[in-house]
Amino acid sequence: MANYATVNPATGETLKEFPTLDSQGVEDALARSHAAFGTWRAVSPAERSQVLSKVAAAYGEREDELARMIALEMGKPVRQAVGEVRLSGAIYQWYADNGPGLLEDERLDVPGADESIVRKLPVGSLIGVMPWNFPYYQVARFAAPNLMLGNTILLKHAPSCPQSALLMEEIFIAAGLVEDAYVNIFATNDQIADMIADPRVQGVSLTGSERAGAAVAEVAGRNLKKVVLELGGSDAFIVLDSKDLDATVKAATRGRMSNTGQACNAAKRFVVTAPLYDEFVAKLTASFEKMTPGDPMDAGTALGPLSSQSAADTLAGQVDKAVAQGATVLTGGKKVNGPGAFFEPTLLADVTPDMDAYSEELFGPVGVVYKVASPDEAVDLTNSSSFGLSGSVWSSDDALARETADRLEVGMAFVNEHGTTLPGLPFGGVKRSGFGRELGPWGMDEFVNKKLVRISKPRVSKA
Repeated sequence: MANYATVNPATGETLKEFPTLDSQGVEDALARSHAAFGTWRAVSPAERSQVLSKVAAAYGEREDELARMIALEMGKPVRQAVGEVRLSGAIYQWYADNGPGLLEDERLDVPGADESIVRKLPVGSLIGVMPWNFPYYQVARFAAPNLMLGNTILLKHAPSCPQSALLMEEIFIAAGLVEDAYVNIFATNDQIADMIADPRVQGVSLTGSERAGAAVAEVAGRNLKKVVLELGGSDAFIVLDSKDLDATVKAATRGRMSNTGQACNAAKRFVVTAPLYDEFVAKLTASFEKMTPGDPMDAGTALGPLSSQSAADTLAGQVDKAVAQGATVLTGGKKVNGPGAFFEPTLLADVTPDMDAYSEELFGPVGVVYKVASPDEAVDLTNSSSFGLSGSVWSSDDALARETADRLEVGMAFVNEHGTTLPGLPFGGVKRSGFGRELGPWGMDEFVNKKLVRISKPRVSKA
C-alpha cells in the first residue's frame, strides 16, 4: 500500500493512493529547492508580497473546493473547514500587507561608527513537516513568513492529506511563485532525516507529536540546523467564577469539540472552583451529550469523525486505561459502531496524578474535569502538566483573572476566551509543547539572518 493515501475517515474507504519519492526524487527535490533559492531571494519584497496576495485571493476563490477536500481527507466538518480556509488566506494576506515593512533595515543608535544596520535576510531552503489536523492553516503559518523572507520551502505533509497538499502547491504555482520555491514532497520519515542532514537545507519546522519532534530535533541538532517545534498540549480551561455559566459552558464545549477535539491548543482540562463545580459539570455533560457525530460533508455537522480508525482506536485505549485506573466516565467513552472513525463526546472525572490520563494528551473529543479549592490550586494543577502550550482563565474579576493568567506556565494565556488564533498573534508553547514562534512578526524571526552591517569612514593616521 502506498504511504500517502486519501482514506475517507467517515467511511474507511481508500479513495486514492500516491507513491512516495525514490532516492532520485529526493535528490531532485533538494536540488530544485536549492537552485530556486538563488532566484527567489533576489525577488524584491514588494514582488514577493504580490505573490502572497494572489495566494490569499485564491483561497477565497477556491474556498468550497479546498474545504471539501480536507473534510474528505481528515474528517473536519465542512463548515469548520471553510473557517480554516479563510484563516489560511488571511495569514497569507497579513504577510503580503506587513511583510515588506518587517523586512526594512533597522538602524541602531550605537556610537563608534557612522552607521549600524541590521538587515533581515533569508537563509536558504527549509523543510516543513506538517500534520493532518489543520492541513492548510499549519502550512500557512510556516510557508507565508518564510516565503516573504525569501526562503524556499520543501513541504512534507501528513500521509493522509496528499490531495490537499497538492492543491496548495498548485495555488502557489498559479500565483506566480518562482518555480520550485515551494516543492511538495511525498517523503518517508527516513528520507526527511536524510534531507535535514543535507547541507543544502538550512532549517526545519515541525508541527506534530512529541515523538516526531524529538526525532527531528535530534537529527537537526546533530547537523547544526535551526528547528522550530510546535508539539502537543493539554490546555487548561480554568473557571474561577461566572456571571453566565451557560455562556461559559458553551465556550468550553466549543473549545473541546472543535475539529472533533483534534487540536493541540484545544481545551482539554476543565479546572473548576468548588462552588461552581457541580453545576458546571452537569451543564457540560449535558452539552456534550447534545453533540452527535455526523457526516463531515453535511453543513449541519458540528462533530465529525477522528482523522483515522487508528486514531479512534488509540483514543479508545486511553479512555479504557483511564477507567481501569479509577477514572469515572460521566458521558460517552466509546467508539461509535460502524465503519467510520467516530467517537462519542466523552467527559472524565476523578483523574488523579498517578493515572496515565493525567499527564498524556487526549487527542479527540474527550475532556477531563477537576475540582479545585482556590485559584492557587488551579494554577498548581495547570502547571503540573509537562505541556505548556496555552491556557485560559474565566472570571468576572478582571484583576484576579489577569493575575492568574500571568502565573500559567504556557506560551499563550487567555482571559475569557480560549485558543484564539489570528495572523498577527504569536503562536507557540514552552516545556514539552515545543519552542519557537509562528505568526505575526515573530514568524519572520525564526529562519532569518539578522545581519549586522556596520559602516565607518576610513581612518586617517595623524602625521
